[in-house]
Amino acid sequence: AAENGNENAQYNLGVCYEDGIGINMDKYKACHWYHKVAENGNKNAQYNLGLFYENGIGIEKDEIKAFYWYQKSIENGNNNAQYNLGLFYENGIGIEKSNFQAFYWYQKAAENKNKNAQYSLGLCYEKGMGIEKNDDKAFHWYQKAAENANKNAQYNLGLYYEKGVGINKTNKDDAKASYWYQKAAENGNEIAQYKLGLCHE
Repeated sequence: AAENGNENAQYNLGVCYEDGIGINMDKYKACHWYHKVAENGNKNAQYNLGLFYENGIGIEKDEIKAFYWYQKSIENGNNNAQYNLGLFYENGIGIEKSNFQAFYWYQKAAENKNKNAQYSLGLCYEKGMGIEKNDDKAFHWYQKAAENANKNAQYNLGLYYEKGVGINKTNKDDAKASYWYQKAAENGNEIAQYKLGLCHE
């Protein structure tokens, strides 16, 4: 079916080659099939192709092409690429660096419940990156990301509770700080693990 131009079959064949499902894993062939359907507007293939180009999987690494395919994927309704685009703009990967654009795409992705974007949006508000500094909004987005198990957001939320920053500025809460440090530590945040050692001394 894939050879006959069936788009779903071609995409599925790409997935099979990428993950080695019922067939030997072959990233080069996966890339070939993703490219075929991405050209026809398949948003998931476009996103996967962005990942392949970004990381040099089955094809030579090309950040400009990665950016291009992420953008195409978003235009066709794939929200996963929104966070990636934010990262590209923040770090000037494949496109000129722009904190304003990074903030824009992090916000889009965060509203679509991407926990990493929620954390990045918190950072934007905390540092005033691409938007006016706002500790209340930073707190809000750290909390969202922390509840979605982002270890760095869990640590930052602990810090906000410990210092009484953001929404919590009038009443510091050591118990909540300790709770979020614990969560972050369990998820592998090394600073939280160290901090937790200090909390219990």
